Amino acid sequence: MRINKTKTDCCGCTACESVCPHRAIRMVPDTFGFLYPEVDDSLCVDCGLCEKVCAFHGDYDRSLNLVKPLAYAAKHKNPEEIAASQSGAAFVALSDFILSQGGVVYGAGYTGHFRVVHKKAETRAERDEFRGSKYVQSDMNTVFGQVREDLNNGLLVLFSGTPCQTAGLSSFVGKRLQDRLFLMDIVCHGVPGPFIWRDYLDYLEAKEGMRITAVNFRDKKRFGWRSHVESFLFANTYTNTYTNTYTNTFYTHIMLRRSCGECPYTNTHRPSDITVADFWGIENTSAADLGADNKGCSLILVNTDKGENWFEQVKGNMEYKAIPLEDCLQPQLCHPSILHPERIAFEKDYASCLLY
Repeated sequence: MRINKTKTDCCGCTACESVCPHRAIRMVPDTFGFLYPEVDDSLCVDCGLCEKVCAFHGDYDRSLNLVKPLAYAAKHKNPEEIAASQSGAAFVALSDFILSQGGVVYGAGYTGHFRVVHKKAETRAERDEFRGSKYVQSDMNTVFGQVREDLNNGLLVLFSGTPCQTAGLSSFVGKRLQDRLFLMDIVCHGVPGPFIWRDYLDYLEAKEGMRITAVNFRDKKRFGWRSHVESFLFANTYTNTYTNTYTNTFYTHIMLRRSCGECPYTNTHRPSDITVADFWGIENTSAADLGADNKGCSLILVNTDKGENWFEQVKGNMEYKAIPLEDCLQPQLCHPSILHPERIAFEKDYASCLLY
């Protein structure tokens, strides 16, 4: 049996492509740039590995999960790390530990002209590219295979991504190599299409008549942690443009991947050792003081024994408070994002515009 995915039941994680021993599957972009598996019938032997490895369903592996996640409000003790991060720099503290053990870190960075991709970091300087929100689905390319190779070579590996990406990687890697694999997911709102992000940059550059040299999806430095203002640095004048056009469109859910509306991971049974997020709503909890300066505070959910041991190793570098899980239930920890009712019509209109 071969992989047979519709747009509502495929998250694009690349596990099926990565597991295929005959290279019969390739990921092909749709109108928005979302990747979907396409099978080459001349190479496929119907072994069924692609169907078996797929973890995008309600029966994903929870065998290592704690009965109930441990929840914390946390922020790095170094204010410079907080200033350079999107929320409280929990990712920095957690990834620093892996790097200090000679391990490697995988996360979402950039290639080309701000195309969002997953890549590998062996140093803190390389890791720092992964900080900050990136409201675009990242391209995995061959990362799953690279992670397995690093694990086979005895390295500790931290992989950070959306829960569908961590679930897919965990299934692909398998039980034998799990001990050295540290998984971190985010509380994900949904992922917009890479081509929309590409075309938005083209639009801004045409409007300003200059090349963009830096992007910031949420400019915390100028507008504070709770703001959602984009900033773009342009060449020659080195001036910034501030807008929230892309962000506002993102929050309408009209350009999200269709499977985001059916996401099976929008609950507290996370497919990762640790979950991190902005701690929205912290002002209504006993940890309100940690978010009072509007500089950023992280929510950490510890989901497995491995995650608990990991947190114990790094908590000395953070200010933190234990919080009842019930006080941390953001919408995407309760249910999937509801797609805009005109989502399909918008995609058709977008496709028609590409023809001119």
